[in-house]
Amino acid sequence: LILPLKRFMSKAFLLEVLSVPDQCAKIIDTLIEKRKELGLTQKELADASHLTQSVIARMESKKAVPQLDTLLKVVDALGCDLEIKAVIE
Repeated sequence: LILPLKRFMSKAFLLEVLSVPDQCAKIIDTLIEKRKELGLTQKELADASHLTQSVIARMESKKAVPQLDTLLKVVDALGCDLEIKAVIE
């Protein structure tokens, strides 16, 4: 049985699902700050990380969670490190 998604999801739920999680947003904010600190445009960062400017713009707008490989390319181009820790609760 396939039913329209709109029927079961509230607007608040859709916004929660579509927004970037807080921890990811903090990482993106740090990367934006570092890009600006280095005086790079989104296009220059895209070129240095072998991505397109639109990928950088989407990441910086926080409309979607970037893929790990995208984050790693950006982090490397900015000369930063990204540390990932597994947390078991």
